[in-house]
Amino acid sequence: MSIYDYTVPTPKGEEISLKDYEGKVMLIVNTATGCGFTPHYKPIEQMYEDLHEKGFEVIDVPCNQFAGQTPGTDEEIHEFCQLKYKTQFPQMKKSDVNGENALPLFTYLKEQKGFEGFGKGATALVMSKMLKKNDPDYENNPDIKWNFTKFVVDREGNVVARFEPTADMKEVRKCVESLI
Repeated sequence: MSIYDYTVPTPKGEEISLKDYEGKVMLIVNTATGCGFTPHYKPIEQMYEDLHEKGFEVIDVPCNQFAGQTPGTDEEIHEFCQLKYKTQFPQMKKSDVNGENALPLFTYLKEQKGFEGFGKGATALVMSKMLKKNDPDYENNPDIKWNFTKFVVDREGNVVARFEPTADMKEVRKCVESLI
């Protein structure tokens, strides 16, 4: 299967086929409205504004699996994103990214790019320590570890990068721009 065989649900219950984004660079991200990483919406929106006309799309999948940091309805999430970050890209239906109810798209993404660590720095250390408490073996599975894990897909549908929430958003942008 390729990424273009997958769909994502909209808040209205429709399914959007990723085939609709064939030939475009995609950033697929699980998001949250009440997380320390929620300010990532700002640079994601800036990338969208700067690069959308050049073939860049954002697939924003709100997820409440990490400390209940996305408690609202799909409508409340959308309103929050528009009011606080002036997002122009659509939010998809709030969905799971891990476990038996995970969107098949995220199962595929995790198969393509597994977890490679949080990198260096204070935030990376905090994340590692926190996750180790709940799962001492967290480093050895591909699961999404937290909100704002980002996958970059090139114009041919290849998953070329996975960025953990601790990654510098400048690095994410650099990767996306290299594919535009």
